[in-house]
Amino acid sequence: MGIAWDGDADRCFFIDGTGEFISGDFITALLAEAFLLKSPRATIVYDLRASHAVKDVVERMGGTAIMNRVGHSFIKKTMRERDAIFGGEVTGHYYFRDNFYADNGFIPALLLLELMSKKGQSLAELLAPLKATYHISGEINTKVASMDIVADKLAGLSKQYAAGKVAHLDGVSVEFDDWHFNVRPSNTEPLLRLNLEATTPERMAEKRDEVLAYIRS
Repeated sequence: MGIAWDGDADRCFFIDGTGEFISGDFITALLAEAFLLKSPRATIVYDLRASHAVKDVVERMGGTAIMNRVGHSFIKKTMRERDAIFGGEVTGHYYFRDNFYADNGFIPALLLLELMSKKGQSLAELLAPLKATYHISGEINTKVASMDIVADKLAGLSKQYAAGKVAHLDGVSVEFDDWHFNVRPSNTEPLLRLNLEATTPERMAEKRDEVLAYIRS
């Protein structure tokens, strides 16, 4: 596998043996597994953009998965309140209780190497079941004309998809049986960020295009 860090080394990114970049939510799921092998029934915090792979892995291994709004201050606060052993964001920020709840770029690299060694599998092999089950869009940004339009689009999405389970923890999140999405506003510019997942690649592409069409109309 390949490992890369950002400029101040507080974020860590992975590339598998085939050369494919790995999304941070799949890495969060693997790191959660690594922790739960050591600390059964531990609590894991993850950001609401993430694939259902994270909560499904945590629950399958007997842990407690807590979905949280995006941002290091919010994740650290929840980790302290719930005594969570680990927290992950799809952007490559990973937080550790035993590192003063701070993010760190080197701990995840070591943990993944350890998990590969324990299970006798490459990173691509560890990821194969996740990639076959969870089909994600990645984050797709759309610039709109003004902040007023941002608010209008978020309100409209809540109405457009009212048949699903709608939440407003951070932007608009909607969940159906076979797909779900979150649309969040940027804090600094008129921008909407879409993350969507479905149970098949075809369903993901269909719903991704449908939600984007509404945002961009």
